[in-house]
Amino acid sequence: MKLLVIGSNSFSGSSFIDFALSQGFRVLGCSRSSEPIAPFLPYTWREKKDFIFRKLDLNYDLPQILEWIEGEKPEYVVNFAAQSMVAQSWDHPKDWFMTNVVSTIELHHALRKYPFLKRYVHVSTPEVYGSTSCKVSEECPMNPSTPYAVSRAAADMSLASFYAAYKFPVVTTRAANVYGPGQQLYRIIPRTILFILLGRKIELHGGGISTRSFIHIRDVAEATWQLLFLGKNGETYHISTGEMISIFELVTRICQKMNVSLEDHVVMGEERLGKDATYHLDSSKIRKTLGWKDRISLEQGLEECIEWVERHFEKLKDQNYDYIHKK
Repeated sequence: MKLLVIGSNSFSGSSFIDFALSQGFRVLGCSRSSEPIAPFLPYTWREKKDFIFRKLDLNYDLPQILEWIEGEKPEYVVNFAAQSMVAQSWDHPKDWFMTNVVSTIELHHALRKYPFLKRYVHVSTPEVYGSTSCKVSEECPMNPSTPYAVSRAAADMSLASFYAAYKFPVVTTRAANVYGPGQQLYRIIPRTILFILLGRKIELHGGGISTRSFIHIRDVAEATWQLLFLGKNGETYHISTGEMISIFELVTRICQKMNVSLEDHVVMGEERLGKDATYHLDSSKIRKTLGWKDRISLEQGLEECIEWVERHFEKLKDQNYDYIHKK
């Protein structure tokens, strides 16, 4: 059985590929960039893998992607590809809408015509809800507050119409903040760990008072895998833990685990434009209908991340620490 992962170089995409390979699937993957160094690709950490990668951009190479799909006929497609940075979406909104709306919907328009496709998993985001003051279910109205969030909400709404009109076999996921070994260095957890090792200070926007639920990528990969086969077409599922933590407290825990002073490694900065104060997802739907549950505690996950950064420090310290925008 074949699985195509679009956005295979992303942290979530490469981690899901690793999980799929462990289940004995043949996996195809494409991303707009060449494969990064091995520390950022969890699927390269296993000895045996049935995986084929092709460098293909959803914006510029859609015909080649579709030709590949028509030739390989994968029964399952999972799409992680997206312009995903929130703050930078204010600077280049056109690029976010081109990738997350126009090109993504063109992909959906083609996929719905393939009779061999059994399931398409669309990886969305809780950003579509905007800032929430209470726990929200999958039926919560969308209230996006950034160009990024608006672009993702548009694609989600389009897919709802595709399901209603064509019974397109789509399942949508919205996960809390993912983390784990292999994550890009501009994300808060690996960035904090690396900056501590480098003796640098990390900036906490708005004092780090915003709260999030952090969920280990292996728990998310397992949930996505279950939804690939057991999810109900046309439905959206939240993937989250029950623990909420502020960014300030998260960084504090990392400092404590690394036996360093918070004051020596943190500087407070201004809040980012449009940043949502909190996301609190109700994940009872996937827990009740599929029996899924998160297994990796934040304490265990942070220790894994610290070990990963320390083990690959010589390579990671020479990588870019900041997000670099690509059109």
